[in-house]
Amino acid sequence: MSRAEAKERNRRALLDAAFQVVSRDGHRARLEEIAERAGLTTGAVYSLFGSKNGLVVALVADHLRPHYEEIEQAVPAGLDLLEAVDAFARFYRRSCDAPDAVSRLSLQITLLDMALHDPGLGARLAASVRSQESQLAALFTGRPHDGGVVTARQAQRLATALRALFVGLGQGIPFGLAPGADERYFADAARALASGMALADRGMDAS
Repeated sequence: MSRAEAKERNRRALLDAAFQVVSRDGHRARLEEIAERAGLTTGAVYSLFGSKNGLVVALVADHLRPHYEEIEQAVPAGLDLLEAVDAFARFYRRSCDAPDAVSRLSLQITLLDMALHDPGLGARLAASVRSQESQLAALFTGRPHDGGVVTARQAQRLATALRALFVGLGQGIPFGLAPGADERYFADAARALASGMALADRGMDAS
């Protein structure tokens, strides 16, 4: 095994171990246990990620990257904005029923708890989420809507609003707080947001 291959193997082992320990213990997660589960030392964590917080930030990126890659596949080119938003909403709703949906939700809530206990970590997590969210904004930018095309600023505002909407709905599903929230419900809610987006953006310009 080459040095690069060994490094990637160790990186993967630490990320997998961190997912297990952080999902369970949140801000109380011990770096020593993460390293032990990965079959490595804490020195490997510092070498590969710089710190425990660096490992957690990498965990978030590792968790989000495939999700946003799947979104890009679910929302093809050639759709107008409302069609694209509809496709994204339906994809998101289906993901709420995926086999790993509960573990993803657990990690999401745990990371929020960690950010509240460590503002420095919270700022780094927010930057990581915004970086991934920009991919969603790019997916909407330039699509036809309301007689024009979606600007980059409009797309970013919409992506932020859709994330807030779907995170809230997604968290409510396992608790039974979103009865009847099927794919059609998600799509209708998303279309309503997108339909009012252009007017909201013009209002912001006027102010």
